Amino acid sequence: MAASTNNGFTLPTTQRAIVATADGIPVINDEAPCPILGRDQVLIRTEAVAINPSDTKMKGAFVNPSGLLGGDYAGTVVAIGSDITGVAVGDRVCGAQYAMHAQMPDRGAFGQYNVTNGKIYLKLPSTISTEEGASLPVGISTAGLALHALGLPLPGTQPPKKPWTVLVYGGSTATGTILIQLLKLAGLVPIATCSPKNNELVESRGAEKVFNYHDKDIASDIRAYTRSNLMYAIDCITTTESTKVCFNAIGRAGGKYVALDPFSEEIAATRRVVKANWVLGPTIFGDGCTWPAPYTRAPDPELKKFGVELFKVAQKLVNDGTLLHHPLKILGSGFESILEGLEMVRLGRISGEKVVVPLV
Repeated sequence: MAASTNNGFTLPTTQRAIVATADGIPVINDEAPCPILGRDQVLIRTEAVAINPSDTKMKGAFVNPSGLLGGDYAGTVVAIGSDITGVAVGDRVCGAQYAMHAQMPDRGAFGQYNVTNGKIYLKLPSTISTEEGASLPVGISTAGLALHALGLPLPGTQPPKKPWTVLVYGGSTATGTILIQLLKLAGLVPIATCSPKNNELVESRGAEKVFNYHDKDIASDIRAYTRSNLMYAIDCITTTESTKVCFNAIGRAGGKYVALDPFSEEIAATRRVVKANWVLGPTIFGDGCTWPAPYTRAPDPELKKFGVELFKVAQKLVNDGTLLHHPLKILGSGFESILEGLEMVRLGRISGEKVVVPLV
């Protein structure tokens, strides 16, 4: 362990964690590698984790045989690197991780210990529980990357040139509700799609108008509502249907579409006036991505700088109580419950909630 403040704490060499077998089945490993604390890092005893759909997709070529699963964690600081300021042993923090990194297998969130990756973490105020904190970082990272790709501002950084209307397809997802709030707080006008049963949630987060994604005429309804002037769409679902709706909803003059997964190039080719892109959560750390194509990305120092800026903004919003967490579905504590939650998410049994598992 590097020079640190740890009040006598000694990090074990192995830990209990969730890993994946070669065929992508998540299992508990009682001898997984422990992360090593660097001078510019914070070591956290994990007390809660949240489960994201991406956690269920680590199969085949994605699997690093010694790699940990998981992106969202929260817990209590047990040691800090010698270059760290503003955080002390005993503080509660939450952060995001890049699971299944080829060179850093210990960076998955689903272990007894986590170390921070860059400045992609938040110090939790007393108003937010550890479980609530665990639900935030991956959503903040992905939502921020989507705004960055569209060239839209973060709250409090600069006023928008116009109060643009922005469509969030999948507004009741965990990333969708964070996106809606960030858009609203930045002075933009979010509209969204979701199932009618989640309308109240989406409206409570700031959506000006909510459309039923089951309606066959949804694209034309959105065009009518926006008077064919919609310029921005963020697709949190990324299916053939969602991409088609977003492209058809964007107005006559065209605009920008950003997805959270690879999208149909065939659909994109139908409207050349729409510039299309997709974002990848782990790139927020600036390390690129070692996952197989089409996810492979080169390191990007500019994204690392953006990630620092994003989490500074998020820290202020969390401290002020203006960024609300997604509704939680808390499962019984322990690593066995993480396996249960992964299966629930994989089977699509979660809607309008984010699964969180306490580990203490």
